[in-house]
Amino acid sequence: MRSALSDTKPPYPNSWKALSQGEQIRVELENACAPIVERIFGYHFVRLGSLSSEINIPNCSIKHVVNITDVEHEKVSVRGFSRELPLQQNSVDAFLLAAELDFAQDPHQILREVNRAITANGQLIIAGFNPYSLAGVLKYLPINKENLLHQGRFFTSARIKDWLQLLGFEILEQEYVMYSSLFTNKRFLPGSKLQLFCKRYLPAFSSMYILVARKREIPLSTIKPKWKVKKPNFAAASARVGHSQATVAKKVT
Repeated sequence: MRSALSDTKPPYPNSWKALSQGEQIRVELENACAPIVERIFGYHFVRLGSLSSEINIPNCSIKHVVNITDVEHEKVSVRGFSRELPLQQNSVDAFLLAAELDFAQDPHQILREVNRAITANGQLIIAGFNPYSLAGVLKYLPINKENLLHQGRFFTSARIKDWLQLLGFEILEQEYVMYSSLFTNKRFLPGSKLQLFCKRYLPAFSSMYILVARKREIPLSTIKPKWKVKKPNFAAASARVGHSQATVAKKVT
């Protein structure tokens, strides 16, 4: 297994339009995230990265949504790096990371920063490219070389789950999104028979996956010591007193 830390920073797509079928990927992610964000409550929601910022979540119950990108973007709210978030500790109720880890030089550091900034019981949504899909196989073939997906990391969902669990996150659910090569400009038909067949019988081979996790913090509980009070043994004390009086009487007589 390759190290998650890369020697060089992969080229980062500043928009879904920079990827083949990027707009279709964005639409599919929006449809998949719609019922998820409806169930998240709080005060502050952060979409991390340029790709995440373009995911529309109009039905999100959290009204204050902040977009953080490290480059100038039409939807940017705050300029900042994912590895050094300009956020206070325990200040964000939910995060959305759409392909943010796939194009990161150090995904561990990004997750550590998210873990620092998220509140207890806050929720994290991660969308990533599946290396076990057809797109994961074509990534290593000389097909459409200008596609930035060739530079992506493509971490497995199991590996992401391990990282999250080490940070104290509980995995709530996993969704599978679209079945396509992603390296061609062929039109993607989400409602086709092939898509429905793959979603029903081959879900693990989807082009992308979505993980939903919740930050768990076990509160400290005081342990009360069990005090054992010894009961006085009056019978033994009375016997000793009686024995002493009898001894004194014998000496007097």
